[in-house]
Amino acid sequence: EVQLVESGGGLVQPGGSLRLSCAASGFTFGNYDMDWVRQAPGKGPEWVSFINSGGGGAAYADSVKGRFAISRDNAKNTLHLQMNSLKPEDTAVYYCATSDLAYWGQGTQVPVSS
Repeated sequence: EVQLVESGGGLVQPGGSLRLSCAASGFTFGNYDMDWVRQAPGKGPEWVSFINSGGGGAAYADSVKGRFAISRDNAKNTLHLQMNSLKPEDTAVYYCATSDLAYWGQGTQVPVSS
């Protein structure tokens, strides 16, 4: 069974940091490009970041560039998103997904509020 399980979300103050993780199982994780996607309350999904299968290439939405960093550990079948200098507008449910959108996690909530 394919599973993507996000963790690491939670309430954080503006200016704070969080590190999200996504544990993959049931498929050959190292063969897949991966993305983080978020959905803010009352809004549609927003692409956040991409990393290629080998981890050597990444891309970011303009809204998070310079503040977020994506990484992966193929030996541990894990994807990460380091989020720094968080803003209230980063409040959303964050999902990891394969770039072909075949597999999605259940999401982890990140409220940014004082």
